[in-house]
Amino acid sequence: MDLHEILEVTVTGLGYQLVDVEQSPRGRVLRLFIDQPEKPGGVDIEDCALVSNHLSRVLLVENIDYERLEVSSPGIDRLLKKEADFERFAGSEVTVRLRLPINGRRNFSGVLRGVQDHRVRVQIDSGEMEFDLDNIDKTRLVPHFDVKKSGDRLV
Repeated sequence: MDLHEILEVTVTGLGYQLVDVEQSPRGRVLRLFIDQPEKPGGVDIEDCALVSNHLSRVLLVENIDYERLEVSSPGIDRLLKKEADFERFAGSEVTVRLRLPINGRRNFSGVLRGVQDHRVRVQIDSGEMEFDLDNIDKTRLVPHFDVKKSGDRLV
């Protein structure tokens, strides 16, 4: 098994979803982003510690050489990579950066409408656009914060 397979099998076996894996140029730092869609509020520090401790032992047994392992949540501006991500977050505001431009543009913002036939649909100001999943370099959720006011001050 290669490293990505080991990580995927281990993380999913613990009941989490492997969102993304980053490696430093020489593979010395392994950075994993995990999620648990069914859990209200997403993953927390205890989840990250559990996965980190378990993976440390698995990587030792599998003789994977690394210096540091980091496990965290994908954050509120999480990357969308898999087709399932684009379906799960349909209706959310996103930013999309393409590998190859369409009509001279590589960056788009709008509301994600989902994915069908390997094409991501996004509602932008001028109408609905479709992007081939293979042409997407990066898609991120746009975080929204509820700011409540009490009189003239923020609370």
